Amino acid sequence: MVSNTASAAPAAGKIVHHVFFWLKNPESVADRDALIAGLRELAKIDVIRDLQIGVPASTEQRDVVDSSFQVSELMVFDTVVDQKTYQDHPLHKAFVAKCEHLWRKVIVYDMRTV
Repeated sequence: MVSNTASAAPAAGKIVHHVFFWLKNPESVADRDALIAGLRELAKIDVIRDLQIGVPASTEQRDVVDSSFQVSELMVFDTVVDQKTYQDHPLHKAFVAKCEHLWRKVIVYDMRTV
């Protein structure tokens, strides 16, 4: 887990960008670790206010819990403009080029805090 700031809840109006990755080789620790290393590099992008990286937790199995992903990252931005700056940033583009061969599926959930 990587954090740029304290782990307090984001203030209202922040943009939360939550991404879930399913690896092509879900049993490969090397592939998982390579993806996590690539995600950690994104912390260098200055518009990211918080970056958390994780793997499925060993919580109670319930019908509403989807733990089928292998890696997830959660970012917080001050504004939609900052999130767009991140999307277009050379480090983000380099991450995608370097790591996209590792995943078979990605789902993104973006929200504005209230």
